[in-house]
Amino acid sequence: MYLQHFRLSELPFSLTPDTSFFMGSAGYRDALNVLLVALRSGEGFTKVVGEVGTGKTLLCRTLLNTLSPEFRIAYLPNPYLKPSTLLFSIADELGIKYPKKAGQHEMLSRINDGLLASHTEGRRVAVCMDEAQAVPLQTLETLRLLTNLETEKAKLLQVVLFGQPELDKVLDDPSIRQLRQRITFSYNLKPMDRDAVEEYLRHRLAVAGYDGPRLFEPRAIDIIFQGSGGVPRLINILAHKSLMAAFGEGEVRISRDHARRAVEDTDDARTIAQAGLRTRLGQLWQRASGWFG
Repeated sequence: MYLQHFRLSELPFSLTPDTSFFMGSAGYRDALNVLLVALRSGEGFTKVVGEVGTGKTLLCRTLLNTLSPEFRIAYLPNPYLKPSTLLFSIADELGIKYPKKAGQHEMLSRINDGLLASHTEGRRVAVCMDEAQAVPLQTLETLRLLTNLETEKAKLLQVVLFGQPELDKVLDDPSIRQLRQRITFSYNLKPMDRDAVEEYLRHRLAVAGYDGPRLFEPRAIDIIFQGSGGVPRLINILAHKSLMAAFGEGEVRISRDHARRAVEDTDDARTIAQAGLRTRLGQLWQRASGWFG
């Protein structure tokens, strides 16, 4: 592998959501701050929406690592949960004991007692649900009912939903309109612009131990931006393949040819780059028509 060649201590563009690579810019710090403010304010529901690969899971894990010990967190990465399974999962995450064959009423009672005990200890409780766009409507309604548990002054349970844009369509369903009305904070993760992509590449290389001169040439960054559409997951794939191409040639800088080969070797990136080219050609055609019309 190319680690020694580029003087790296670890792979800088792994697809694993490693929180040590979290970048506090390009909107991600803002998103984290929104989540922290919402949870510390005691609000019921918070929503984060972003396209596939925009870093929702990394943001979620960074949130979990950032929250102080005053919080108890139930992290639910699997969205395909029936209402009863949701209750068991939350109880397991929070360390709440229950009988082996407990019914829904029993589970609600046990969870309520557990939440009250946490409140008495001065600890807040939150559920963080990943891939929430795939959660069944009945399960979302059960989650809403859990947030009805409260004292006279505070909610006993808060919920953060992380999902793809389809989550907004799910929340438009009339059957869960009460849940939608309880979403008081939300954030939409956007793809990065070209400057943010350059900062992202530099940041991840630095975290991975690189301290040499600029590794990616400006034109290579342009191509990676065009091929990724600013989506972090695709940026990682293209940057990794570019490093592999340069390493194979014994080069110490990433040229536009290395980046172009990475795009050509990645189906989604090739599609995005071609769509971007068609858009730019269309804009040039419209401009030329205006000049000569």
